[in-house]
Amino acid sequence: MDLDKITSFCKRTGIIFPNSEIYSGLSGFWDYGPVGVQMKRNMTDLWWKEFVENREDVIGIDGSIITNPDVWKASGHLESFSDPLMDCKKCKKRFRADHLIEDELDVSTEGKSVDKLNELISNEGLKCPRCGGNFTDVKDFNLMFETNIGPVKSDNSKAYLRPETAQLIFTNFKLAMETSRQKLPFGIAQMGKAFRNEVSPRNFVFRTREFGQMEIEYFTHPDKRDNCPYMTDDIREYEVNILTAEDQKEDKEHKKITIGQAIDSGFMETEWLAYWLYQHYRWFVDLGVDENNLRLREHREDEMAHYARSCFDIDYRFPFGWKEVYGNADRGDFDLRRHIESSGEKLGVYDQEMEERIVPHVVSEPSQGIERSLLVFIMDSYTEEENRTYLKLHPKIAPVKCRIFPLMTKDGLDTKAREIFERLKEDIHVEYEDRGSIGKRYARADEIGVPYCITVDYDTLEDDTVTIRDRDSTDQIRVCIDDLNEVLVELIEGQVEFSEANK
Repeated sequence: MDLDKITSFCKRTGIIFPNSEIYSGLSGFWDYGPVGVQMKRNMTDLWWKEFVENREDVIGIDGSIITNPDVWKASGHLESFSDPLMDCKKCKKRFRADHLIEDELDVSTEGKSVDKLNELISNEGLKCPRCGGNFTDVKDFNLMFETNIGPVKSDNSKAYLRPETAQLIFTNFKLAMETSRQKLPFGIAQMGKAFRNEVSPRNFVFRTREFGQMEIEYFTHPDKRDNCPYMTDDIREYEVNILTAEDQKEDKEHKKITIGQAIDSGFMETEWLAYWLYQHYRWFVDLGVDENNLRLREHREDEMAHYARSCFDIDYRFPFGWKEVYGNADRGDFDLRRHIESSGEKLGVYDQEMEERIVPHVVSEPSQGIERSLLVFIMDSYTEEENRTYLKLHPKIAPVKCRIFPLMTKDGLDTKAREIFERLKEDIHVEYEDRGSIGKRYARADEIGVPYCITVDYDTLEDDTVTIRDRDSTDQIRVCIDDLNEVLVELIEGQVEFSEANK
């Protein structure tokens, strides 16, 4: 699938617009149109409901985008949060070294140091693709967006836009736990904006400078790291595509195994990590993503973050290759200990059994990008047929659940359609439309993924029934107006098949 086609499609249909296009845009920043903002809202609401509201062991916070810069010093971001950068000596064009190497040489650069990147460029004789010039040595470039607080710019006023949402969870750990009266094990979730001064934003909304994250830090007692009470036989028997670190060394493809086999084989070191990987992998599948386009990828030893004991990604098969949309690391007690040492605060938990204060471990850190996840749902549902193009979105993700059309705007059909619209909108996100032919109205609804359309015709005035049309099959059924709310809710929730909905 052509990514340029998807970009154009999203702009034309009101999903995603180039930022400030009337001023030639701004690289790495995108705006969401009327359709896209609703799709994104639906997706994030579903995530929050699934992983926070419906659970007794996860609470939420909403931390500030700008925080005390000592937070980023303690976390290591000021020192090591960087990407490899190099310049062309001839045309002065700036490049991200790892991306250029991957594009030009078709080799993975995951986990490679600056010295290794310089060595690759030298050995392969890599030149500037723009002018053929030589490159400067690769150097680390810090990705933090710098800003200033107050009217006077000085070293004391310097601050940073947060590059991730995780650290605010750690700095608020003590207050969040005390005020919610939670006990280990439990998680703290946060959803919101993050900012990274990417050297080369690319691939539409996959890599941007402003983006959203949905994240959980799940805390456990250090002596109970592998004690997951939620691990059931059904979860252990669930099959996933997995690419292990060992298979990557031998350049093998991913394989399908069960969660239980992954635990027993040692690929997944703890049941907690396996449990949360399952939960989010299944979340994508349940919302309609083709599981053949998903895989779990274990991080190799040479790319493991310094704080991680173990780490897995959920990758999606994009047109530009398998890429991460979700990451999950076992961070141990790294972050809380760093903040304890830096701030002097007691962020541990008193263990009454052991009569000592312990520092909880983050045994699982489910973290996924909002824009990347939405791109997955768009690309996976994009469907081209001989006579139409449409998004085969899950009804829960769809920006509008139903559109209501009067066959004609006369003879009371439009009045009746308006009455049905008013009746439905209390329970379901519906829209009314009466412009153009019925065929064109269907096509416009299909294009943005509206799963059901209701047509009010002359029979409606006689028997109080309407036609419901299914987006995917284009089949139609007639349903009594009195049953509409119930039928549509059942269809959206997947409680009834379309062919059976009028029975």
